Amino acid sequence: MAVLADRPPAPAATRPRAGRGSRVLVNRFLGYATLIFFGLVFLYPFVIQIGNSLKTEPDAAANPLSPVPHPLSLAGFERIFEGTNFPLWLGNSLLVTVLVTLGRVFFDSLAGYALARLRFRGRNGLFAAVIAVMAVPGVVLLIPKFLVLKQLGLYDSYAGLVVPLLADAAGVFIMKQFFESVPASVEEAARIDGAGVFRTFWSVVLPMARPALITLTILSFQGSWNEFPHSLVAVQDPGLFTLPRGLADLVSGSLGKGTQYPLKLGAALLATIPVAVLFVIFQRYFVRGANEGAEKG
Repeated sequence: MAVLADRPPAPAATRPRAGRGSRVLVNRFLGYATLIFFGLVFLYPFVIQIGNSLKTEPDAAANPLSPVPHPLSLAGFERIFEGTNFPLWLGNSLLVTVLVTLGRVFFDSLAGYALARLRFRGRNGLFAAVIAVMAVPGVVLLIPKFLVLKQLGLYDSYAGLVVPLLADAAGVFIMKQFFESVPASVEEAARIDGAGVFRTFWSVVLPMARPALITLTILSFQGSWNEFPHSLVAVQDPGLFTLPRGLADLVSGSLGKGTQYPLKLGAALLATIPVAVLFVIFQRYFVRGANEGAEKG
């Protein structure tokens, strides 16, 4: 009888669990709602950009914040390819971006491996200098870059656009952090087999760094593709303009009067597509590489 008398309170013990479950659902709903709200806030300017690029000039000037073109027009994109040097800017950007990305991946990997594995005098001081460079605003280095390019005879040339960007401190830091997470036993086995330092790096360690290499590739591609300040001090010849420099020329009104929103926003949209496609394809590797660097750091 005592056992039967104790049974009724049992369902009440499950009430707190039900309450916790409902709170979890509410918190999850609020979290997703917040994410969706801020996602829409960040996406809205991009939607406005697409909408205005498909409008006529009068419609874009009269309703710049409306995402719906009325009527739909491709005149802006036609003017981009027929009335500007957009194809030339696109070709220059592709050339510079590919060369800079390949150079950064190679040289940053070499430097990161040396700082992570090789023991030499001044290694800690050199790494501290790399960290210090990351803290320096890029605009501070514009005048020194211009003076160095002039003295070396690289001003107003493709070499002036590419050579100063072939290595960066952030890429060295990323690769160093990843290489430090690689077990030293892997390299020791390679050395026992007779591999030298570079052979060990190139054939054994570097293939293991694919997530970090993809992260570095995305960051390098995006950084060099969108690089504007460096091109501003490196070249003056319109035939060497990259996309950011050419778009700045358009925005400054080089084609005449008027807002020309469809032309400007259409060109900006076309310039955004390569980076967006690259990130969508490799985003899972990018996130994985960033997480591994964060865990190691």
